[in-house]
Amino acid sequence: MTEIQRPGALYQQVAAAIREAIVKGEFAPGAPLPSEAQLIERYKVSRPTVRNAVAALRAEGLIEVRHGKGSFVRSDGQPAVTLERRISRTPDGRFVMPNGAVWDEAEEPTPYRTHTTKSTGQLLELGEEEALFGCDRLLTDPATGTRAMHRTLIPFEVTEDVPTLADAPDRRPDSIYGLLTQAGHKLWWSETVRAHMPLPDERTALQLPDATPILQLSRVTHGTSGRPLILEELRVGADRAEVAYRITADKEPAQQSRD
Repeated sequence: MTEIQRPGALYQQVAAAIREAIVKGEFAPGAPLPSEAQLIERYKVSRPTVRNAVAALRAEGLIEVRHGKGSFVRSDGQPAVTLERRISRTPDGRFVMPNGAVWDEAEEPTPYRTHTTKSTGQLLELGEEEALFGCDRLLTDPATGTRAMHRTLIPFEVTEDVPTLADAPDRRPDSIYGLLTQAGHKLWWSETVRAHMPLPDERTALQLPDATPILQLSRVTHGTSGRPLILEELRVGADRAEVAYRITADKEPAQQSRD
């Protein structure tokens, strides 16, 4: 291939040429990128130029580095994991989540005491610096290796009504739902989903490729009066997971007749 002649820094020219090859399908999704030596020969440039070009494409999210294996064109296939966000109850009253039995715990759960932030306080309808019990879990899907971070936050005031939660805040969510139900709550849930770029500790824990956003699912468990009782946060790489919901129609509130 002849030397490329395009405007811009040389590494940007090489990055543009590789990008064009990816778009055209010459470098297929999921396939390894040609070696540095092959790219040097192809584009007639130096090794630092090739490395800078590949780094630029990694930052764009077109290329991912697999440690010990090399650089690969990021796959555009189906996500590895579907997170079904349904909650069901068995005839004997136990709560069941479709993904509950799928995940393994990569580490022992970590319970701790913490306080609300501006964002968690809004979801729990509490002010900032309100006392909470927290528990963090690092989860893995044994079938695909996908990792997820799960956090449970329980306000102190909720544990005053359900003391067993304070004794073991590292209970799994289905067990917590059961205790809240036994305390007289008729539960319902609300959930929001947003994406953000990972913090360094999130990227490390989830083993994310470069330029990969996180899906963050925030689920609030509400009691009979509508009061928020607990908050769960689930974080997973957006390149590995999709989220599925079962949606049912709510009843429209009765309209008041005009006299």
